[in-house]
Amino acid sequence: MIKVGIVGGTGYTGVELLRLLAQHPQVVLQVITSRADAGTPVSQMFPSLRGYVDLVFTHPDEAHLEQCDVVFFATPNGIAMQQTRALLDAGVRVIDLAADFRIKDIAEWEKWYGMPHACSDLVAEAVYGLPEVNRDKIKQARLVANPGCYPTAVQLGFIPLLEAGLIDTGSLIADAKSGVSGAGRKAEIATLFSEASDNFKAYGVGGHRHLPEIRQGLANVSGKPVGLTFVPHLTPMIRGIHATLYARLKADADLQALFEQRYAKEAFVDVLPAGSMPETRSVRGSNHCRIAVHRPQGGDTVVILSVIDNLVKGAAGQAVQNLNIMFDLPEATALRVLPLLP
Repeated sequence: MIKVGIVGGTGYTGVELLRLLAQHPQVVLQVITSRADAGTPVSQMFPSLRGYVDLVFTHPDEAHLEQCDVVFFATPNGIAMQQTRALLDAGVRVIDLAADFRIKDIAEWEKWYGMPHACSDLVAEAVYGLPEVNRDKIKQARLVANPGCYPTAVQLGFIPLLEAGLIDTGSLIADAKSGVSGAGRKAEIATLFSEASDNFKAYGVGGHRHLPEIRQGLANVSGKPVGLTFVPHLTPMIRGIHATLYARLKADADLQALFEQRYAKEAFVDVLPAGSMPETRSVRGSNHCRIAVHRPQGGDTVVILSVIDNLVKGAAGQAVQNLNIMFDLPEATALRVLPLLP
């Protein structure tokens, strides 16, 4: 059995990890940390886990994470990089759900996240945990940087076209919408019910922290820098991301066949039939990304629609998918969760 520790188990990604890992047949939940809620039963904070998780939150100073086989960091940015080296030295593998190890250019990371990086040498070692691209590297990794939610939806939508060299990489557009859980489990005016409900707005138009991550991933696939305009929006729903992606075609191709062939062996990427319009509710609570590709009026613009649950394929589910790959388990273990409808 794999002994698992979770650092920061009180947020939305933390409880989502618990929901998935509590039913994982090869996992033992060893410890879940929280400074503010140490001593509180997990099921008291999250009644949905009653009968599944019988641990109490442990203060980080008493967690003995070095006794785990793998540790998930479901923490704010800047926490994992303070503790990862000691865990790796103790033989513990690490999956970071925050952004500490995603961006390879340290100066770029420090610019966007506003703090000095504590272990820049480990950034070079970290494997970016997008299984559909880096599966073989993830398998051997000690340290996995779990992708962000927007970057997952956007990259999976653009990848087949970039790999085939079919689009102009200088003028990509990602118009993406997220539910309010993407902002985390904290009190902020913008995500209060009276502010977010019955409302729709863009944010981060001048620059969003996920922009350099998306550009890096797309550039790695295309083999050269890309020009990307990324505009996120906040929608009045709890879960879900809908990314509408635009690119200009350089050559003619059967786009439907291209996407179907690229993702034919991927358990969690579902290419919908031609003409489909994926909905966020079709992936709610699941680890799936559903994609549809369109060519309006047969012109030279391709439109890709990509939907995920930001807390699952965009965070905790993808982290469990990476766990399964790292420990040579069937990739879908504990992830065959049907979406919730209605």
